[in-house]
Amino acid sequence: MGKDLADAYPMVADMFAKADAALGYSLSDIMFNGPDEELTKTSKCQPALFLHGLACLEVLKEKIPSLTPVATAGLSLGEFTAHTLASTFDFETGLKIVEQRGLFMEEACDATNGAMAAMIGGGEEAVAQLAADCDVDVANYNTIGQIVLSGDEEGIDKAVAEAKGRGVRMGKKLNVAGAYHSRLMQSAQDKLAEVLAGVSLSKPSIPVICNFEAREVKDTADIKSMLEQQVTGSVRWTASMQKLIADGHTTFLELGPGKVLAGLMGRIDKSVSVHSIDDVDSLEAAVQALS
Repeated sequence: MGKDLADAYPMVADMFAKADAALGYSLSDIMFNGPDEELTKTSKCQPALFLHGLACLEVLKEKIPSLTPVATAGLSLGEFTAHTLASTFDFETGLKIVEQRGLFMEEACDATNGAMAAMIGGGEEAVAQLAADCDVDVANYNTIGQIVLSGDEEGIDKAVAEAKGRGVRMGKKLNVAGAYHSRLMQSAQDKLAEVLAGVSLSKPSIPVICNFEAREVKDTADIKSMLEQQVTGSVRWTASMQKLIADGHTTFLELGPGKVLAGLMGRIDKSVSVHSIDDVDSLEAAVQALS
């Protein structure tokens, strides 16, 4: 994860070295060499995603000096990356917050019997009612026709079993460590709130759309509240993207592994363009397209 970028661009290697120093262990070694079971731990995966996304952005900005982001959003953990881009807090501060967030969520996963499931092809009202009836929570409104439920494993199993009878085309249990964005993450939310209380934030330099309410956040107290509530609350990604599109934005950059967000956008609005960047090849392709 990120190794080809670090090998190709000295500034990325420098960012990774700074991250290792700030964290007090070699995150880059885990990203480059694994093993997978270590990298996919919530406490390691979250800072790795944060670092990878910002590294992609920094190279892109160096390659295209005229590139000026005008608004930003991030799905779940990515909201912290978005705030770093918007200078709400600096890179090292964001990295340390994200590391603690991941640790708190990992602890909550270990202390509960949680699970998640994707509901494919169901309407928002029907899926929300299914969640309520099974005593679980709506974790993610990812895109039109894809909503993720989260909660106690017994409730998630019930939701999957009942999905087709509720007008959902398919309910699919996900291979995850626990029940993210559900009430089972309350201990993580409480601990993150304590961390954020001690952090000094700045007003974002560009609009940041928060997950929890799919709107722009400006006031620092509001930003902290939205980042906290996101841990147990729903990620309203569909509405967040619709907000940016309604504001007139038509060109999007996806920074980080894979093309998941581009795929979600393809169902939200096919008229906009998305450039996904996660390695040297995709970065060079984006540079050509945007220059």
